[in-house]
Amino acid sequence: MEHTQAYDGPTDPGEDGPTGAGSSRLVGSDRVLAVLKELARHPDGVGLEELTRVIGSPKPTVHRALGALRRAGLADQDGRGRYLLGDEFLRMAFAHHEARPDHVRIRPVLDALADRFGETAHYAVLEGREVVYRAKVDPPTGAARLTSTIGGRNPAHATAVGKLLLARQLGSVAEVEAWIADAPLQRRTPRTRCTAAELYGELEATRVRGYGVDDQENEPGVTCLALPVFLTSPTAPSGAVSVSALAYRTPLADLVDALDEIRALLGPLAGPRT
Repeated sequence: MEHTQAYDGPTDPGEDGPTGAGSSRLVGSDRVLAVLKELARHPDGVGLEELTRVIGSPKPTVHRALGALRRAGLADQDGRGRYLLGDEFLRMAFAHHEARPDHVRIRPVLDALADRFGETAHYAVLEGREVVYRAKVDPPTGAARLTSTIGGRNPAHATAVGKLLLARQLGSVAEVEAWIADAPLQRRTPRTRCTAAELYGELEATRVRGYGVDDQENEPGVTCLALPVFLTSPTAPSGAVSVSALAYRTPLADLVDALDEIRALLGPLAGPRT
């Protein structure tokens, strides 16, 4: 049974009509939270009339909800009389965000991917010429597991995650050549792309696809598909999530066929579709 907390403040009996079963009216704290969520949709502020229309409650009721939020510092009013999120709300949100490590936020996604495919799921970031694994979830007990470790590193040019993130940084053959400079790329397997022309071609294909692949280029017998993850910005990926699979068990083609399902498991962390 759902519990609705009474609104802590003066009320006008009957102003919102019936609130029993089948009613869509918001009451008490639910109304205050609805106002708060609506404010978040208007970074430039929103007027009382529009809030009243969207929330579906009388103007005095919405105004009291705004008053409660303003007293708590969770809402404010600008010089035009429009309402917006308050500084205290932003302080709490950013403090929470900064204190919440990436691996905590991404763990549910990795759990879902490992469970769905029975393979290893990683979250990794790009550091120079390498990728660093910040989080890893192995497949269920009994399945063969990869030797990758949290904090471990692999060459970016040979991994799906690395090529995906490099594709956003290196947009021409000249930029790839400058990135390689005087340090030749390591050939991890016979399939590793080690020349500037080969790597540029793969980065261009990655940009077009919107996802990265590793078809036994970093480790024989292991395939991988990676998608960007947007934890800290809506436009720049913080890193990438990958499903790394044993090729005999989960061929790369199977991962590609499941691309939409992987994106769905990422949810809002998948960011904008391009």
